[in-house]
Amino acid sequence: MIRAITIDQEIRDLTPIANRGPQTPADDVGSAFATLGSGDFLDAGIYLGSFDGDSGWERHLTGDELVQIVAGATAFDIIVDDHKQTLELSAGMLLIVPRGCWHRFRAERGVTVLTATPRSDEEHMFVDDPRDP
Repeated sequence: MIRAITIDQEIRDLTPIANRGPQTPADDVGSAFATLGSGDFLDAGIYLGSFDGDSGWERHLTGDELVQIVAGATAFDIIVDDHKQTLELSAGMLLIVPRGCWHRFRAERGVTVLTATPRSDEEHMFVDDPRDP
């Protein structure tokens, strides 16, 4: 399953390091950082976009995509292992879209997104279900 991350909550859960330096114990460093996920972002473009409506289905075959919701909100549909999931995303949330997974944004009132998107491989279509074009 895909997990949406709320950045503000992750920040609250961190234990900041005061006066970090060579004397800082490794355990303190571990407590100051959260692993939010992993992905393959080789040769990705960094994009910022703002829109309302339906983005249509898309997928990227050469790498994972990082999606950060900067402002607004969106219903985010994604198909992973032939299972469709809808996440309600709002400002301050991010997620990693695995390589090859169909996904779309449905933003009735508008959304602004920052993405790290694989370049030159996007498939895109406006259909009800991309598995049955």
